Amino acid sequence: MIRLNIVDETSPLRSVILGTAQSSGPIPSLEEAYDPKSMEHILAGTYPKEEDMIKEMDAFAQVFHKYGVQVFRPEVLTDCNQIFARDIAFVIEDKLFHSNILPDREREFEAIHEVLEMIDPNNVIRPPQEVHIEGGDVMPWNDHIFIGTYTAPDYKNYITARTNREAVEFIRDMFPHKTVKSFELRKSNTNPRENALHLDCCFQPVGKDKAILYKNGFLVAEEYEYLVDYFGPDNIFEIDKEEMYQMFSNVFSISPEVVVSERNFTRLNHWLRDQGFTVEEIPYAEIAKQEGLLRCSTMPLIRE
Repeated sequence: MIRLNIVDETSPLRSVILGTAQSSGPIPSLEEAYDPKSMEHILAGTYPKEEDMIKEMDAFAQVFHKYGVQVFRPEVLTDCNQIFARDIAFVIEDKLFHSNILPDREREFEAIHEVLEMIDPNNVIRPPQEVHIEGGDVMPWNDHIFIGTYTAPDYKNYITARTNREAVEFIRDMFPHKTVKSFELRKSNTNPRENALHLDCCFQPVGKDKAILYKNGFLVAEEYEYLVDYFGPDNIFEIDKEEMYQMFSNVFSISPEVVVSERNFTRLNHWLRDQGFTVEEIPYAEIAKQEGLLRCSTMPLIRE
């Protein structure tokens, strides 16, 4: 059995699901694309090749092996993009939440059955149908749970709006002892530089008290300032629009001291090392073309 335990983003990682790029299928049509960055690369003829994405994910798996992390991979489905494990489920405390996502992605959840069979069924939660939520928008952080959302009346017009008002209330009800803080995110179906697909596209804690942050990803200035006040201005690495587009905030922490980052994130990686972090640099720029990166392709199960 697996005893789930996730209360933050950075405690020492013991067990994780890492997605897979094997048999990820043909280049999608524009109608099939889930986000504006994928659309951009489909139009440009630069959509990532399966063999390149497999190499990138193998490099990530090798870092986990180096640090003794137990890694589960989904069952490989034919012609199915299973890279972004964070979309389909997420863990808070000892509960695994089954995301209500686009219907044609339901089989991605079923493909992690090896893990699900090792979890107490009472701890696998399927939110009500009206609750739309994805793991990229959900960040447990000690006594807080940070949630990215979009609650404007035109929510249904945005394929990039993944977590709704009902989801925030659902998590609040599930964890009454936590401070659940929501953040309205900037959405665009067509411009990846004006789209925060998930909260982890514009914010992520690292270490014990630091954070990577992109101001323009937030629609409400006071909500952005909440994070600045919470972490402190001296503890924040502020990224610009191009760095947000490259997904600088979507790194992944193996422990409070070790961060896995994309090898081209030069400015961020220098800052992390200046702060005393060990930075494990890997190639992940091809996967980034689908508007997802390191955090998106992992689903932590156990942190100490």
